[in-house]
Amino acid sequence: MISSILLAVAGSVPPTPVWNPTVGIIISISSLVVVLLSTKIEKPLVGPKFPILPISIPTFVAAMAFGHIIGVGIVLGLTNIGRL
Repeated sequence: MISSILLAVAGSVPPTPVWNPTVGIIISISSLVVVLLSTKIEKPLVGPKFPILPISIPTFVAAMAFGHIIGVGIVLGLTNIGRL
């Protein structure tokens, strides 16, 4: 049996878009912006150095993860207002 709590939650799930190149571009741009902003943090070079960018590998991984979170928020927000 399906719990009544799960049935109550199922009605409030917002619509989510199917993946398309626009979604990928939004998430890529938000990740790039967060990586560029991560060079302005107080100590971006703590840990092993990244060979190309002036940040460390842990800073790069954290910035990319945060960029994906921001990008998903943007995609869901645009979907919610009907722009995507």
